[in-house]
Amino acid sequence: MSQRTVEINIVDRKLKVACPIGQETALLSAAQELSDRLTKAGARKVISTPEQTLLMTALNLANDLLKTQQQLKVEQQGNQQKITLLQSTIEQALSETKKKIA
Repeated sequence: MSQRTVEINIVDRKLKVACPIGQETALLSAAQELSDRLTKAGARKVISTPEQTLLMTALNLANDLLKTQQQLKVEQQGNQQKITLLQSTIEQALSETKKKIA
């Protein structure tokens, strides 16, 4: 897959990053999200060093990712149950139709 260099801006720091062609918008959105979260975390007086700000932001992002993955898993299980129910209902309807025809 071809790549191109994209310049991103995170908390007023410009970085050049290799990015797969077609993923530039996603990269820029991710950079903006990270920048916003770092700015919010830095505004809190509880966190004293840039390293702590980065670590807390990374921890929060990882937590959000895990929660989203868990939600997706629950939704997939629910969808699978609905599909199974639909299949069963269709099979039952087809069976009843065959009995009426025979």
